[in-house]
Amino acid sequence: MTTVQLEYIVAVDTYRSFVLAAEKCFVTQPTLSMQIQKLEDELGVKIFDRSKLPVVPTEIGVEIVEQSRIILKENSRIKEIVSGHKKEVQGNLRVGIIPTLAPYLLPRILTGFMKKYPKVKLEIWEYPTEQIVQQLKLEQLDCGLLATPLENPNLEEQPLFYESFVVYAAKTNPLFEKKVVKPEDIDVREVWLLNEGHCMRNQVLNICRDKFTMGEYKNLEYNTGSVETLKRMVDLNAGYTILPELSLQDLSARQMNMVRFFKSPEPVREISLVTHRFFVKQALIAAFKKEILAHVPEKMKAQKNKKVMEINA
Repeated sequence: MTTVQLEYIVAVDTYRSFVLAAEKCFVTQPTLSMQIQKLEDELGVKIFDRSKLPVVPTEIGVEIVEQSRIILKENSRIKEIVSGHKKEVQGNLRVGIIPTLAPYLLPRILTGFMKKYPKVKLEIWEYPTEQIVQQLKLEQLDCGLLATPLENPNLEEQPLFYESFVVYAAKTNPLFEKKVVKPEDIDVREVWLLNEGHCMRNQVLNICRDKFTMGEYKNLEYNTGSVETLKRMVDLNAGYTILPELSLQDLSARQMNMVRFFKSPEPVREISLVTHRFFVKQALIAAFKKEILAHVPEKMKAQKNKKVMEINA
């Protein structure tokens, strides 16, 4: 049994295809298949059911693959020990981040991080929460920046900061006249929302606990995953929306005059650095976390007088 064979069976489990797994492992499909067959012969069991498409592990194969993932992670820790002894932060860090956070957080941290750690290669993908969670489970990502709590036993959450939600209202809307807003002031029949699949949509709905469908309150169904589009809809079409606080950084003085904060306790989203519970690359992830916290306003780091909104509808 070799670590290469374990890498091959983990790849097949991840991609559910011998052909795709071979591509990802940079070997030919016959080579990968032969090595897995040798491992199965050595163990005296079938790890994969090849009669099904996509390929799936057998009952015992599920346990073997899971143990293989653990072994490979522990094997990777040897390099971490050496790097830690040399006080080096280096390697490849694969990060997933939700689209409602990426454009407001990443520009603050990327330049400084890359200058401090020139031996690190960052790979960043913007994905919705569900996709990041799935890729963390399959170890295709090393960490994710997500709204939490996720309450997933396979993942570890490290809360970083608490980002307030704010109201962005046109002058023609009654909320514009208020100094502060209460949750009961929000009527989701009038608010511009992100489309289904974005956890921030559910958090906004949870602020007022009302559940309406688009058809019940607008003769226009507009589906967007962009916070910037929500701002523009208010600017050009009136009404109001709810924004995350970091998105305010580039607003003009006129636009800031359209912002209203919630009465304490403010509704917030908890932003966490999320990893698999058996995660490796601890030094890399710790350095990335440190850089994020260095660029987040201090007031966002405390949970006092804030109410974390659930991400489930």
